[in-house]
Amino acid sequence: MGAEVLTIDLIRAAQAQLAGKIVHTPVVEMAQAVFEDLLPEGARAVIKLELLQKAGSFKARGALLSLMALRAEARAVGVVAASGGNHALAVAHAAHSLGVSAKIAVPAAADPVRIEGCRALGAEVILCEDIAAAFAQMEMIRDSEGRAMVHPFEGIGMSLGAATCGAEYHDAVPDLDAVVLPVGGGGLISGMAAALKLLNPAVKIYGVEPEGADTMTRSLAAGYPVAIDKVATIADSLGAPSAMPFSFALAQRYVDEVVRVPDAALQQAMGYLNSGLKIMPEPACAASLAGAIGPLRARLEGKRIGLLACGSNISVAKFASLVKQAD
Repeated sequence: MGAEVLTIDLIRAAQAQLAGKIVHTPVVEMAQAVFEDLLPEGARAVIKLELLQKAGSFKARGALLSLMALRAEARAVGVVAASGGNHALAVAHAAHSLGVSAKIAVPAAADPVRIEGCRALGAEVILCEDIAAAFAQMEMIRDSEGRAMVHPFEGIGMSLGAATCGAEYHDAVPDLDAVVLPVGGGGLISGMAAALKLLNPAVKIYGVEPEGADTMTRSLAAGYPVAIDKVATIADSLGAPSAMPFSFALAQRYVDEVVRVPDAALQQAMGYLNSGLKIMPEPACAASLAGAIGPLRARLEGKRIGLLACGSNISVAKFASLVKQAD
C-alpha cells in the first residue's frame, strides 16, 4: 500500500466518521510576550492544542479509527498494543468506548500517570523492560491470543487519524507557509503532512525528532526504514526504535526536512510553553517549538508558521523536574 493511498476524500470521510467522538482542538496565536523574542525574526506563529484531545494526545484519532475498522469477530477477541504511554492511553480509551478488551505492553519506566490511566480505562497493562521489549511482547500476544494488533504508528488507521488533525489545521489556518511537527515513529507526521500538502501544496512541512531517537532522519538519509540500536531521550512518546514502511513512504513523499534537537532544548521549550500558554506539555509536545526556535530558525524567518502541541500525558512531578533541570 503506497503513499498515494491517502486522498482528500478518504481524509474527509475519516473526519466525518470521527465527528462527535473526538475533540475539534483549537488553534491559538502565539502572541504572548514570552514568544516575542523566541520566535524567528518576523515570523508569526499559531499552535494547535492537540494535547486537549481525548486521552490527552492526537493518537486518540488513529486508535478510534483502527478499532472502528475491526470486524465484529476481531472486536470480540480484543486488541493488543505497545507504547511509551500516549498510544497506550489512546487504545485504552478507544477500547473502553467500543467495549473491546485491550492488553497493552508498556515500558516499566513510563510515567505512572499513563500506566494508571490505562488501568482506569479497563485495559490490562503488561510492564516491560524497555520499548523494544514492549514491541516484542505486543507481537507475542498477537500471535498467541489472536488479538488484533494496533501498532502505535504504522498503518492506515494511525496515519489517517493524524491526517484528520492536519485537515482540521488547514481548515482553521489555510495560509500557513510552514508547519513544524514532532517525529517519533512517523505516524503523526506522515498523516498530517499528507493532509496539509494535499490541501496546500505550497506549505513546507518540517519534522523535529530527539537526537537520541533519530530513526526518521536516518531512514530518510538511507532511503528506506531503518532501526536504531538504542533509544535515549526524555521524550518517550518520540522514542520509536525503528521506522516502518507505510508511514515512512508518506513521510518521504510529503515531508520537506527533518531536524534533530537535544533533550535540553525540549526541556527549555516545555518551560516556554508553560509560561506562555499555561499548559503542561510533555517533552514530545515541546518538539515543534524547540525545532522552530532552534535548527529551523533561519528557514522560518518572516514566515507564517504552525506548531503542534501533540500531547500532555505527564505527571506534575515529572514536568516540574524536567523543567527545573533546564533552568
